Amino acid sequence: MSQSLTLACVWLVTANVIAMFPSKHAHWPAAYALIALGLPILGWVGWQNGPWAALAVLVAAASVLRWPVRYLLRWMRGLFVRRAEG
Repeated sequence: MSQSLTLACVWLVTANVIAMFPSKHAHWPAAYALIALGLPILGWVGWQNGPWAALAVLVAAASVLRWPVRYLLRWMRGLFVRRAEG
């Protein structure tokens, strides 16, 4: 296994461990940090292993970070609906 995939697996395990602990802020600060660390790792996986491996890591990361993905999709949908109306 390449270094980038190993680091991506470590990121996924860390994200799951963080999600197990209770949080007053609903894990948003941790989610921001995980996203900031995960994007360069995702690019490295894509560069070292190709787009299919990067897509698999992206799907795995999105399954861990469900709420940020939901809010992003909701925000994007709002942008497209406003453009279609106006």
